[in-house]
Amino acid sequence: MDEESIFLDYVGDSPRMRLLQHFIEGRDFDYTLTDMLQAGVSWGTLNTLVPKLEELNVIVKTRRIGRATLYKINHKNELAKHLITLYDALVLHQLKSVEEKTLIHA
Repeated sequence: MDEESIFLDYVGDSPRMRLLQHFIEGRDFDYTLTDMLQAGVSWGTLNTLVPKLEELNVIVKTRRIGRATLYKINHKNELAKHLITLYDALVLHQLKSVEEKTLIHA
């Protein structure tokens, strides 16, 4: 992750929040554990976080492909809905801010 994340600036840059951001950004897709490594979380941490997030019902198993289980953010979970709303609001705010700065300097 080379870019700064406004979401992580607000909620804190922890492995759990990086993983949740990964799920939120790709909310229409499901992911294997290997895919989740792209969130910048170690294998050992994933093996701890995924069962915990599943237990909290923030993520859900969607299907199996061979031996791999795929997971997705749970759109029916109230906490997940609020995190998605927060993420979207922060990104929108950042875009508006950049747009305003661009218009001022144009």
